[in-house]
Amino acid sequence: MQEEKDFIRELLDPKTQNTAFQKLLREYQRPLYNHIRNIVLNHDDADDVVQNTFIKVFQNLKNFKGESKLFSWMYRIATNEAITFIHQKAKKNGTTSEALQSKIVDNLKADTYFDGNDIQIKLQKAIAVLPEKQQLVFKMKYFEEIKYEDMSEILGTSVGALKASYHHAVKKIEDFMNTH
Repeated sequence: MQEEKDFIRELLDPKTQNTAFQKLLREYQRPLYNHIRNIVLNHDDADDVVQNTFIKVFQNLKNFKGESKLFSWMYRIATNEAITFIHQKAKKNGTTSEALQSKIVDNLKADTYFDGNDIQIKLQKAIAVLPEKQQLVFKMKYFEEIKYEDMSEILGTSVGALKASYHHAVKKIEDFMNTH
């Protein structure tokens, strides 16, 4: 924990800020990209959201109180940025977030950065019909293997509620996979 406090001091100190931020990018860019990509599904969109996330992180570091881990705080920003991005894109296209997600899943095969097979496309379709919170919890647990305790910090929800959301998501996905 002291290491993290020292690192945050380096991020806030104008003399060490650039070097520290480069280190932050090296350490978190890939995991945040993967997290965001799991939410927005499209590579180009994920790149845009990652950039927005790091801009917000940089702008708001002075407000980071250290009440959670830096990792959790950044993931919360990334999650909110990704969800906001989806809502804005859906609104711009005159559709719902759910309809947009389904359309994106339908276009996954054409995405050169997606290397999944038909089963993975079917899984993505099953996930797309889940409520937003269940989608998030399922993706974070199943694809990213994030612990419930860390997820609780990121999403601001109790561990019990997250476990229940994951359980409901799994049941709905199983039902979808069996009926389609």
